[in-house]
Amino acid sequence: MTTEQAAQQATRPAAERPTAGQPAERPAERPAEPSAGRVTKRRERTRANLLDAAFRVFAAKGFGRVSIEEVCEAAGYSRGAFYSNFASLDELFFALYRQRADLIARQVSDALAGDGPDLDVPASVDRVTEVLLLDLDWLLVKTDFLVHAARDPAVAQTLLEHRSRLREAVADRLARARGRAALPAVLGDADSAAHAVVAAYDGVTTQLLLDKDVDGARAWLGQLLTALLTDGSGTPR
Repeated sequence: MTTEQAAQQATRPAAERPTAGQPAERPAERPAEPSAGRVTKRRERTRANLLDAAFRVFAAKGFGRVSIEEVCEAAGYSRGAFYSNFASLDELFFALYRQRADLIARQVSDALAGDGPDLDVPASVDRVTEVLLLDLDWLLVKTDFLVHAARDPAVAQTLLEHRSRLREAVADRLARARGRAALPAVLGDADSAAHAVVAAYDGVTTQLLLDKDVDGARAWLGQLLTALLTDGSGTPR
């Protein structure tokens, strides 16, 4: 034992001094810092919980009537947890929108890809309308935010960019089928046809918000898309 260690030991209470033959007490070790992987997973879980809670609160109260504090309370987190994941409610909504837009685009792309290089419009439309997300709570939240975005040009531009995901998925499939399944000339190119398809979806979902008839909405959407992409008889031109 060094002179310095002996001096430190002499100043400790007798009860804390090691007895003869007993090894000197080691300083307590600091707990290990959480690994980057655990931090990342925890943050992902926090973010997912905030998104789920926000969706429930938005659906119940309306986007414009919800505060950050209410989202935090519903999720069981502090404001600090919110701001470590999102800068604003707008940013949180766009994360929600991206989830749903990606899901719908994937549903449409998968349904339209069922025919291989050719495009059987009636069969493709049946598959699309069968799997397409028609969730009333999501439609309420999306419509609330649409009104909010209409009053803010910057938010509106970001929303337009997000809405383009679904249109691009439809346009890509129609373009790949070009020459094998001709579209009505009035629709122009594949991108214009995709705009018309998304417009039909928007119109049907607006009606769905009012009458709550999901089965009727799927049937109407199927009829509209078939008429839009064919000569009305179910046979592409």
